[in-house]
Amino acid sequence: MGDYSKDDFLQLIKRFGAFLTVKISNLFHTLDSRSVGAIAGLAFAIVFTWRVWRSPSGPQRRIPKRQGATSSSSGVSNHSSANVATSGVISSSEDSNAQNVIDEFFQPVKPTLGQIVRQRLSEGRKVTCRLLGVILEETSPEELQQKATVRSSVLEVLLEITKICDLYLMERVLDDESEQKVLLALENAGVFTSGGLVKDKVLFCSTENGRTSFVRQLEPDWHIDTNPEITFQLARFIKYQLHVSPSKPERTAINVFNSTTVEQFFGSV
Repeated sequence: MGDYSKDDFLQLIKRFGAFLTVKISNLFHTLDSRSVGAIAGLAFAIVFTWRVWRSPSGPQRRIPKRQGATSSSSGVSNHSSANVATSGVISSSEDSNAQNVIDEFFQPVKPTLGQIVRQRLSEGRKVTCRLLGVILEETSPEELQQKATVRSSVLEVLLEITKICDLYLMERVLDDESEQKVLLALENAGVFTSGGLVKDKVLFCSTENGRTSFVRQLEPDWHIDTNPEITFQLARFIKYQLHVSPSKPERTAINVFNSTTVEQFFGSV
């Protein structure tokens, strides 16, 4: 009777440990990185305790085989052995399932794009960004007189930025028609439907110095541009900048990052 109660208790401990492990695994996906260490330590303590309880308390005593046993005794013995074997299979299956849960728990969790954007921006709250060559496929004001096309690959990153930052887009244009083409292209791409960006935050100017003046007045935490001269001039006034270009500029400052595209900088491609 004592052995039976002990087996029941060990089974209860094992099930409780597996249950807690599953619950902690589910909670892991909702916690931030600062809670990972505490959760991992708790999980390790639970697993260690479970392993101690499930291990045998001492060496198994070998029962000598009786000679001249009757056929009835043999039948009872075979039936008992079959029960032990079945119990061993069930126990092995439970151990395997629990181990799978533990292995899944300790697998690294890939951060979401929103988490990457927040981390890369160093918790910045205001971002200014030029349109040509960054958000738009066109690279010159002359091209905007013909058409404006939003780069589809940058949309996801752009919308994530608008969720956590006050974003301003700006560009130099040659006429009012170019402004309308840009606004229409952004609207058709769904940029204004996320709630984080409105048309009033899309600014236009007639010179490159005008864009520099916009940035100085807005005082963002980050500015994104393709013009290396503007980036270099603003390095003294802006905390961080991202220079978007296939090649690294000759002159650069320690607070200026370089990337071929915005989406590459945030690791979304």
